[in-house]
Amino acid sequence: MSIDLYLFAGAALFAIGFHGVIAQSHLLKGILAVNIMGNGVFLVYIAIALRTPGPIPDPIPHAMVLTGIVVSVCATGLALALTDRVQQSYGKAEIAEDEAE
Repeated sequence: MSIDLYLFAGAALFAIGFHGVIAQSHLLKGILAVNIMGNGVFLVYIAIALRTPGPIPDPIPHAMVLTGIVVSVCATGLALALTDRVQQSYGKAEIAEDEAE
């Protein structure tokens, strides 16, 4: 398979996640959209690592993706904890629309 297919798939995942971040008012859906964006970035990094000449891919992007996965899991846990606090404080986990208009 072509590496360009993986690059396109990563860009598509990023675009879908970005649309979800912009379009969703519910905080959990926004967290999921950010995770989808991160997975798109990880896929692009892995595809770029495969473009090196020779039979062995570049290990630096792989190490960056592994580190990114760990950071992503930690950030998701923090975001979920904050969303739980918002839910407990306000009774809903949605971003309020401007009602002053």
